[in-house]
Amino acid sequence: MLQNTDFESEKEKSKLFFNRELNWLEFNRKVLLEAQDKKNPLLERVKFLSIFYNNLEEFFMVRVAGLTRQRKLGVGQVSIDGLSATEQLVKVRRVVMSLHHQAGDLWRKKLKLELFKNGLKFIGYQNLSGGEKKDLTEFFQKDVFPILTPQALDKGRPFPQVSSGSLNLFIELADPLGKHYQARLKIPDNLPKFICLPVEHGNLASQTLRPKFSSAGVKILPLEILIEHHLEDLVPGYEVMDWLLFRITRNTDLEIEEDEADDLLVAVRDLVNQRRFGEVVKLETISGEAPRHMVDQLMKSFEIEPWQHYVIKGRLGGENLLAISGIDIPKLRFPPFSARLPKVFKKNKNIFRLLNKTDVFFYHPYDSFAPVIDFVHQAASDPNVKAIKQTLYRTGNDSSLVDSLIEARRADKQVTAVVELKARFDEMRNITWARALEEAGINVVYGLVGMKIHAKLCLVIRQEDEALKTYVHIGTGNYNSATARIYTDLGLMTANPQIGRDVVHLFNVMTGLATIKHYEHLLVSPLTARNEIIYRIDREIERHLNEGNGFIAMKVNQLSDPDIILALYRASLAGVEIRLQVRGVCCLRPGVPEISPTITVTSIVGRFLEHSRILYFRNGGNSEMYIGSADLMPRNLDRRIEVMAPILDDHLKNMILTEILEVHLNDNVNAYKLLSDGTYEQVLSQSPVIDSQALMLEPDRFKAYEASLGKIR
Repeated sequence: MLQNTDFESEKEKSKLFFNRELNWLEFNRKVLLEAQDKKNPLLERVKFLSIFYNNLEEFFMVRVAGLTRQRKLGVGQVSIDGLSATEQLVKVRRVVMSLHHQAGDLWRKKLKLELFKNGLKFIGYQNLSGGEKKDLTEFFQKDVFPILTPQALDKGRPFPQVSSGSLNLFIELADPLGKHYQARLKIPDNLPKFICLPVEHGNLASQTLRPKFSSAGVKILPLEILIEHHLEDLVPGYEVMDWLLFRITRNTDLEIEEDEADDLLVAVRDLVNQRRFGEVVKLETISGEAPRHMVDQLMKSFEIEPWQHYVIKGRLGGENLLAISGIDIPKLRFPPFSARLPKVFKKNKNIFRLLNKTDVFFYHPYDSFAPVIDFVHQAASDPNVKAIKQTLYRTGNDSSLVDSLIEARRADKQVTAVVELKARFDEMRNITWARALEEAGINVVYGLVGMKIHAKLCLVIRQEDEALKTYVHIGTGNYNSATARIYTDLGLMTANPQIGRDVVHLFNVMTGLATIKHYEHLLVSPLTARNEIIYRIDREIERHLNEGNGFIAMKVNQLSDPDIILALYRASLAGVEIRLQVRGVCCLRPGVPEISPTITVTSIVGRFLEHSRILYFRNGGNSEMYIGSADLMPRNLDRRIEVMAPILDDHLKNMILTEILEVHLNDNVNAYKLLSDGTYEQVLSQSPVIDSQALMLEPDRFKAYEASLGKIR
């Protein structure tokens, strides 16, 4: 049987596991394929392209930054597949260059031309008429020029700090005597990235900077092009000799010394400020626009090596194309949809009475997120509710949930909010909410030292018949009404007293000094989740060897934990059928006769971001199913508070299995199959065609389940 101690060499590891970073790049390649796929509406393809670029930027800010740091420090740590940091960086660069080439060609040779045919005409300055240039000059002087700040570079003024991700111009100038100078100019972040001109000549001053569309179409000019053609307006008395558009990416994966921080909130705020100026890990310039001596000077200024310079075909800042994808042209977008309000909520306005009769299940975005907000709102206004406890990880800008917590506190209820300040890239937003909650008198807890709180929990404690009763919502996604419209997530509301007790204990762990080593129903990391999952895998092996018909199915975002992967290998070698759907990183190598003959892995990339997490074990007919916040990665199982909750209602469990999990596992429209060599191939459509996301949008998709709930009065 495979165990961690079975590794005799790094070479053996490479046979068992895929490299995490390279597999992630294969995931992002699937996003790029969605941008290439003509079955998607045109603006949605542009959106996928912008997501591809944004994903890649975050990958460099965190993952490549970590590898670069390891290489510079000479850290001997190797990856799960036995590669050193240097070996990984070499392979990453090779793949990224290929992806950049494909993405650049897609934009320049296909998407840009198709947008042009549909009235969205990206143009160069040379394509403007004299009248349009005059309007643009007036517009530049009035709305852009006052914001720009060129910075001279000389011995007394060294190269300034350049923030990560910003677009910049490196400019060479000459005075009337022929003496040369240099300057840097930042393209402002607080102006939209594109200027729209009416196709039918009009007064540009009446136009907004934001992309708008008219029946006649629009001409679209990137902001940096407008600025480039007015550089001499910024430096009167000098001649602009040359310029270079560039962007850098910095290490944003900085660590907080939590043990030494007197105030975690202040420490996190300082970290966010530092992140803008972390170590440079990448320099990007545009192909054909990069004078060698200027590139060399930038590399010297940012202290990077040649392999960290990427020459891009197309445009820098491809993620900015998201603004274009949002232009309101219905025929070029996915058709709109309205989230379902489960019928049981139409008949049962009081959520607490409903939960005393049955557990309630949600599948967002197909089901409305409104009942989850209402759950907190009703708790806030219900005089019998004594306490509300809530975890907040990425709440977004919608204040309705926070408002309900504040309302509850004003009604003299005990309210506790566990706000994870260390949610990467959402730190400042979470600091803002934490302050608002504290000012309202709410008990705000910032999490645990050395641990992120990623669990999605809301606990309501209500006085009923001289006793306290618990009501719980457990989800796979954040309490964020915006992402609930574009991420697929599961949610469970229950009044089950055992689950309620588990959640009460877990909040005491998160807010106090309690240590709980066993929970009645919940799988909780870091203490129990991994061992409990492996126990269930091993139990499936035993049941299969004795009775046959062993089956495990999992739908998660990431799978990279070596112990769980090895357990799945053991189950596969024992003959257990294993079907996995892993949206992102998957380090398990499927379909290898010697280790994983019965394992298949698919990944779905589509209109909605697959974010659900479901674990299913057949267990000889006495099946178990869990949903929750945890992905199967070392960080989630060792360094985060995560929760996986059981689906105890047999009818609900069967509905999730047959109507959701199996449908997604059998998808042959949006799914990609992971091959044993680490590449993906798109699953070919066959009869019957199974488009899981389209099927979930059907209004009566869960009618059998809702019919069973309809009997509740």
